[in-house]
Amino acid sequence: MSEEILFDCLHAEIVNYCLDSNKEHDLATLEYIGFTTGYRLIERLTREGSRFKDELETMKFICTDFWTLIYKKQVDNLRTNNHGMYVVQDKAFRFLTRISPGTKQLEHAPKFVAFTCGLVRGALSNLGINSTVTAEVQSIPACKFHIEVNRN
Repeated sequence: MSEEILFDCLHAEIVNYCLDSNKEHDLATLEYIGFTTGYRLIERLTREGSRFKDELETMKFICTDFWTLIYKKQVDNLRTNNHGMYVVQDKAFRFLTRISPGTKQLEHAPKFVAFTCGLVRGALSNLGINSTVTAEVQSIPACKFHIEVNRN
């Protein structure tokens, strides 16, 4: 429990630091911090396991083990079009649960999900999947993360 509180406080301070109007930081900085964190975390989490057999298995791992490590719960839904597009749905996203629901608060949602977009992108990058991760918040505290695999 105490590590969860520490993580929430650390996330809040990172958001405040990156979006302080007196500094030249922005959502891209917040996403990059998430990217480097996810890249390192997944390396520790998968160091003793075998590599995944395919992209879908990797995504399932991100939605179960990785998400549980970070947010203490699995995602609520994972969907794919089987052409490199995945949608991860969390109906009670941890960083949005303390925000009052309402249309005015929706404009603040991007700053609370940017770190996680980077976290997922960094984890996937370390696992050999180059991707673009965006978030969609239509009603607080639900959030959908869109993962588009970049195939070159």
